Amino acid sequence: MEEFLERDSRANLGGGQDKIDKQHEAGKMTARERIDTLLDKGSFVEFDKFIIHHCTNFGMDKKVFDGDGIVSGCGKIDGRQVFVYAYDFTICGGSLSRTNANKIVKVQKMALKMGAPIIAINDSGGARIQEGISSLAGYGDIFYQNTISSGVIPQISVIMGPCAGGACYSPALTDFIFMVKEKSHMFVTGPDVVKTVTHEDVDKEELGGAAVHSSRSGVSHFIGEDEEDTLMMVRELLSFLPSNNIEDAPYVSTKDDPTRIDESLDELIPDDPSKPYDMRTLIESIVDDANFFEVHANFAQNIIVGFARMDGKTVGIVADQPAFQAGVLDIDASDKAARFIRFCDCFNIPIITLEDVPGFLPGCVQEHNGIIRHGAKIVYAYVEASVPKLTVITRKAYGGAYIVMSSKHTGADFNFAYPSAEIAVLGAEGAVNILYRKQDEETKKQTIKEYEKTFSNPYRAAELGYVDEIILPSQTRAKLIQALDMTQNKVRSTPAKKHGNIPL
Repeated sequence: MEEFLERDSRANLGGGQDKIDKQHEAGKMTARERIDTLLDKGSFVEFDKFIIHHCTNFGMDKKVFDGDGIVSGCGKIDGRQVFVYAYDFTICGGSLSRTNANKIVKVQKMALKMGAPIIAINDSGGARIQEGISSLAGYGDIFYQNTISSGVIPQISVIMGPCAGGACYSPALTDFIFMVKEKSHMFVTGPDVVKTVTHEDVDKEELGGAAVHSSRSGVSHFIGEDEEDTLMMVRELLSFLPSNNIEDAPYVSTKDDPTRIDESLDELIPDDPSKPYDMRTLIESIVDDANFFEVHANFAQNIIVGFARMDGKTVGIVADQPAFQAGVLDIDASDKAARFIRFCDCFNIPIITLEDVPGFLPGCVQEHNGIIRHGAKIVYAYVEASVPKLTVITRKAYGGAYIVMSSKHTGADFNFAYPSAEIAVLGAEGAVNILYRKQDEETKKQTIKEYEKTFSNPYRAAELGYVDEIILPSQTRAKLIQALDMTQNKVRSTPAKKHGNIPL
C-alpha cells in the first residue's frame, strides 16, 4: 500500500511540482485541474495512470513519468457519461508518444462503444521528436478514430495551449473546437518556419491565435475569456446535445408558454426593405427563456447558427442576419451553415431556418474563390438532412438564395412566411432595371410599383403551395412549436448508397 500511495502521488504531480508551478505562472491549469473543472465533482475515473513510454533514444530512458503526458478517463457532466483525455504539458511539453497515443485511441474506442461524447483537451508541443515515426503513427491512429466516430458521438476539442503541425488535424476532424483568448494557438507551421519559407514576420498570436481562428479562418467555433470560462461553455454545449446518434437530446422543462405571443415582433421588420434589423431579436423572442447558444459567433456574421430549445426540446437554428452585410450569402457563410446543418442532421436535431436573404454576394473575389462550389454545400446539406426542417421567411427571399435556404423545393417540411415576405427572382428595382432598361425613369417607377404589387409579397408563393402558411410575426413561437410537434415522427427514405459526394 505504501508503494502504491507513493507512486500514485507521484503520478498526480505529472512532470513535477516545478513544472506545475510554471504552468500556473503562465496562467494555465494542469491537465488534472482542467478535467476536475470540466466534470461533475468526484465523477472522474482515470485510465492507464501508470503507463510509461519505452523509448530509449536521445536520453529518453532518463525521462520516464507515470502516465506519459496524457490524463485520460471517463466522468459525468450534469450526470451524463462523457469520456475525456487531456495533454499534460508538464511532461515533455505534452508531446505525443506512441504510448500516450495508444491511451488516446483506447479512450476514443471506449467512448464509441459506450455511445458517449468525447472531449479532448489539447496543450501539446506536437509529436515527440525522439520517437520519430512512432509518434507520427500515433497521430494517424487518432485521426482514424476521429473519422470513424464522426456522426456517431459528439467530439469536442478544447485548445488550452499550443497545437501545432499534425496535432491540428485531430481537432479539425471533431465537431466543435474551443479556444482560450490569448492562450491558445493552432497552426500547421509555426512562425519560425513561416519566416524561413515565405519571409513573413508574424508572431504566434497573429498567425494562429484564438481571435484569428474564431473570426477569420473559422477553425474555432468558440472563444473563452479564460480556461474556466471555456470549460463552462463546453458543459453548456453538451446540455443541448444527445450522447450519440441514436438517443434524443436531453429534455429541459420550461415554464415558458409554448403558445406565447410576442406582439413586439409585429414591429420588428422595417417597412423600408433596405433597412436592417437584428435577427437575434427574433431568435431570442421565440426560443425558450431567450436562451440561444450561438456557434461561430464571430465568423461569417452575415449568417447566424446555434442551439436553442423550443418547448424543452433542442433545435438548431440557421438565420440570415440583415444587420451584417444585409444577410447576403458568401463563401464563409455557406461553409458555416452547411457544416452546422450536417451536424444537426447527424444527431437528430430539428432545424429551424429564419430567412431574410437578398442573394449571393457578387464579385470577382467570390466567383474566383468558388462561391458556386461553396454555395452548393448549403443546398446539399439541406437536401440531405432528414430531420424535421421548418422555415420562416421574414422578408427577402430572392433568387438562388431563396432556393438554397431550406425552401419547399429543397425538402423543407413546413414553410411559413410573414406578410412582409418578398419571394422573387430579384428585388423590384433590380428586376425592372433589367426588364425595362431602355424606358424613361417615370415609366420605371410605375413598373417598380407594379412589380412590388405582383411579387414583393408572399401570396404568389402561397397560391402555388410553396408557402404552407402566412403568419403574423407575433405568432412565430406558437406556430413553430406546433410544426415541431407535427413533424417529430418524420420518416424519410432515400436511395441506397455508400454515401453522397458533397461538393467540398
